[in-house]
Amino acid sequence: MKRLFFIICLILVFTGLSLAQTGVKKKRPLPYDYGRVIINNYSEKEGLAPVVFDHWLHRAKFTCRLCHVDIGFGMKAGSTGIKASDNIKGYYCGTCHNGKMVSNNRKVFEACSKDKEDIRRCERCHSMGKNVKKENDFNIFTEKLPKERFGNGINWEKAEADGFIKPVDFIEGISIKRHSLTVQKDFALEAKVKGMPEIIFSHKKHTIWNGCEVCHPEIFVGVKRGATKYSMVEIFDGKYCGVCHGAVAFPLIDCQRCHTKPV
Repeated sequence: MKRLFFIICLILVFTGLSLAQTGVKKKRPLPYDYGRVIINNYSEKEGLAPVVFDHWLHRAKFTCRLCHVDIGFGMKAGSTGIKASDNIKGYYCGTCHNGKMVSNNRKVFEACSKDKEDIRRCERCHSMGKNVKKENDFNIFTEKLPKERFGNGINWEKAEADGFIKPVDFIEGISIKRHSLTVQKDFALEAKVKGMPEIIFSHKKHTIWNGCEVCHPEIFVGVKRGATKYSMVEIFDGKYCGVCHGAVAFPLIDCQRCHTKPV
């Protein structure tokens, strides 16, 4: 049965990848590169290297909801249109990178400077193609975190549950205090391929990172189970679950993370 499940997984993965691609084989990123975003709306126009943003470092410290709802970053790279002037005024990156916020007993460095000659500070973020020493080394930072097979090679869900990381979900003056909602129980989603284990979806695990607002209504329009119809082809194309899984959350090639209930 396990062998059949493995074969079905491979068929679905390669079918989805072949349909989602444009004939070019995708290279599997290294763990520290997984989820990396290159921001270049204005950088090169201003004579600076593009910004290199590492999701792994930020997701270890903050929830997805805090950044993508409260602070207002778009879910797609380049969709926010961040400017240095925005950061200096305390928006976007400047919300935390203001030279005042403290994280892990250290001051978070100030993002942007009005002094264009302060190039060393600029290059902390505008680092693409430059030999910039990182403040946090991936291997050292993740050394004690529980491991996983794909993506960053880190089981972030378990890391949070076991207390290795404690993502911040509220910033005074930015976030709105919310009343806790009743979290739906885990439920099964029937697989469309005969013999494939059913999907067990957990709202509890997702709301820890996303709240409700990241997923509803922009990614999943309905809040009633079954209201939004989607397929694996669409997911591999970066829609629905694929908005996060394959970009930042564990990738779609890890079939057994979702398809967990034997039929």
